[in-house]
Amino acid sequence: MTATDQAVERIRTAATAAADKLATDLRAFDVSEQLAITDAFLLATASNERQIGAVVDEIEGRLRQIGAKPIRREGERDGRWVLIDYGDIVVHVQHSEEREFYALERLWRDCPVIDLPDSGSDSGSDSGQ
Repeated sequence: MTATDQAVERIRTAATAAADKLATDLRAFDVSEQLAITDAFLLATASNERQIGAVVDEIEGRLRQIGAKPIRREGERDGRWVLIDYGDIVVHVQHSEEREFYALERLWRDCPVIDLPDSGSDSGSDSGQ
């Protein structure tokens, strides 16, 4: 089983939105083989809490435009790691320190990578690939 076309479209839309708000180190993984609860993860890094909020708001707005509504949003109170669950995709927007400490991409390194549109962000940095 692989991520659905809809999930891949949502991941790419979310990645473009995140990059437009200057999120960096964008990574997307097809986790459908490992998890029954979702198809894909998007990881994005922001440098401070305000930027995390802006990235999350932009992602939600863009996904809403294509008909996707979040099931839940977690972590916005602390503002250092926000998770947005859409059912078929899960988006993690993390402060750079949390991103480095938790290194989620290492957990999912055996999963297929979903190619993201070239958005001019730092999507090719050195966090595990």
